[in-house]
Amino acid sequence: MISKRQPSQSSVCALANVEPGEYQIIVSSIGFITLEQTIKVDQASKKGDHIGPVISKTQYNKIISLIESGISEGATLAAGGPELPNGLNKGYFIKPTIFTNVTNEMRIAKEEIFGPVLSIIPFDTEEEAVKIVNDTSYGLGNYLQTEDKVKAHRVAQKLRSGCVYINGNPADAGTPFGGYRQSGNGREGGVWGLEEYLEVKTVTGWK
Repeated sequence: MISKRQPSQSSVCALANVEPGEYQIIVSSIGFITLEQTIKVDQASKKGDHIGPVISKTQYNKIISLIESGISEGATLAAGGPELPNGLNKGYFIKPTIFTNVTNEMRIAKEEIFGPVLSIIPFDTEEEAVKIVNDTSYGLGNYLQTEDKVKAHRVAQKLRSGCVYINGNPADAGTPFGGYRQSGNGREGGVWGLEEYLEVKTVTGWK
């Protein structure tokens, strides 16, 4: 499985590419999961394990618009949806939402959502998976999940993003952090981060 990570303020845009065998297992499992029971949504001021509202009306409207576009463009709404969560009749609260049967041409695959929305895209071959993941205007990071280390190393080298996290391993201290394409230029951390503060000078006729 390969997922994309795109930048935001304490948020991750989730898009998962899943192999055929695992895809069927995941899709069939979602039918037995009620996300509103496993992932609570409530006021941020309350104590407990739950997610709060999104930051603003603008962001709320954007996320709802993308969820509605996923439905209208033909993705399967496996969990969640655009309605307010149970027990909440106002506020910028969004149900944790999962889409299956997503294609890479849909808005929910192409655009940054920055909300509790997961889009799952199946693939048949490793080459197809890499092509799907790299077909984006962004590239902050990818998460690669596999028990095959040789495959992990091979695929990681092909992914066009600032960081590839294999099996959830975090980056070491001092490693560079940054993205490709619209996910930003430059790096922070390590020697690469210090170089951002340096200027290069050319002097002719020195000798």
